[in-house]
Amino acid sequence: MIANNDSDTDEKRIKPKNTLTKTPQTQHESISNTLRPNSIESDMTHEEFRRHGKEMIDYIADYLTNIHERRVTPEVEPGYLRPMLPEDAPEKGEPWNEIMKDVDRTIMPGITHWQHPRFHAYFPAGNSYPSILAEMLSSGLGIVGFSWAASPACTELEPIMLDWLGRMMSLPTKFLPFNTSKGCELETPNCDNDSEAENNSGAVLLGSASECILVAMLAARTKKLESKRLENPSMEDGQILSKLVCYTSKLAHSSVEKASLIAMVQIRHLIVDEHYSLRGQTLDECIQADKEQGLIPFFVCGTLGTTSCCSFDNFEELGQICQREQLWLHVDGAYAGAALICDEYRYLSRGFEYVDSFNTNPNKWLLMNFDCSCFWVQDKFAVINAMSVDPLYLQHKHTEKSTDLRHWGIALSRRFRSLKLWFTIRSYGVEGLRHYIREHCRLAKVFATLINEDDRFEIVGDVVLGLVCFRLKGKNKLTEKLLLS
Repeated sequence: MIANNDSDTDEKRIKPKNTLTKTPQTQHESISNTLRPNSIESDMTHEEFRRHGKEMIDYIADYLTNIHERRVTPEVEPGYLRPMLPEDAPEKGEPWNEIMKDVDRTIMPGITHWQHPRFHAYFPAGNSYPSILAEMLSSGLGIVGFSWAASPACTELEPIMLDWLGRMMSLPTKFLPFNTSKGCELETPNCDNDSEAENNSGAVLLGSASECILVAMLAARTKKLESKRLENPSMEDGQILSKLVCYTSKLAHSSVEKASLIAMVQIRHLIVDEHYSLRGQTLDECIQADKEQGLIPFFVCGTLGTTSCCSFDNFEELGQICQREQLWLHVDGAYAGAALICDEYRYLSRGFEYVDSFNTNPNKWLLMNFDCSCFWVQDKFAVINAMSVDPLYLQHKHTEKSTDLRHWGIALSRRFRSLKLWFTIRSYGVEGLRHYIREHCRLAKVFATLINEDDRFEIVGDVVLGLVCFRLKGKNKLTEKLLLS
């Protein structure tokens, strides 16, 4: 605020000269010209942007059209790039054409081509032209959507898209952001009639499955800390924290272990059965042993499609134990979760009525490019309570009526990720996305048949979706030698 200590009356104040000599429009233009930054010598003009933007579209289209002609992995060694670039940044701007020449000269030789038809490493990396165009629009709009006031459309499209996707996968109604029914609108074994859970449900887009798991673990940790404080007010948070234990399969993604490191809790990696599935008895025995040692179980992370062999934990058995022991059950379905849009794979989600939170990555198997991780939670207030920090400069007049997604994750700033969901789902339709997944699964079955017909190899694990794990018969060293050849 600016304090006015002038004691003179309005009539005695000296009026500024020439205040009415310009029309409002002329005044506006004058102010605009004053505030406009001086142009930079190499600043790209609107027309140049139009031209180079079209050239970039052609570059990307040509790359994806002819990618099959390239080698999948680059023939470079670590440190290849540093000698090819100057030691210092250019003092003056350089021509765009020279920059693009250097892309071909220095960057493309070091690219691993994830979209190549013969790329079979790690996990599928989804992409499609509608998704790329959505990413372009998001970058062009240049919004930072941390609150409703910062970008109403960004804030409101996100839960709508997650509601769409949740219904496509027949998730329990307790996860759907806009479920207002008294009962279950969808024909699914995961149906529930808990109206209180419906009111608390929510969903958000985060940067990765790793972030989803961390957010779930932090929410569970906060919830357990609060309940233990109520049981024993004299017990300090540090004492409780030192006793917290989480549980997961030894085949779970490494992000579960990393989340436990960040959350500063102990973790138990549990053995799996002959189908590489985490079972209830194994979990129960470990929980009881930890409780006898005075530890406090609080969180279980099950997996829908493990990274190593796409196996599936038994969520019904795990869920019943979590319900009895009052533990948070999260399910990581980063890759395989997308298959739930197909009716024939929904049996994989049996037991989801016990699940507190669930994540999947459309950027793996639904034709959307990275990053796009969906996180559904039964009790959104548990997440908000764990993650919310509300300084005055981020508050706005619509806070009571709107949702601010900055309270739902680690980061404050947010991109307009939901455009990718909107563009891609509308472009392909649910039918087209189902066909894409079914075709992957069909090809996996064909490949598994070929492996079974070859006496040198054997399949490891069940071929359920699009992943086939196989090895040379005999000692592991034989397979390792084959991989390195």
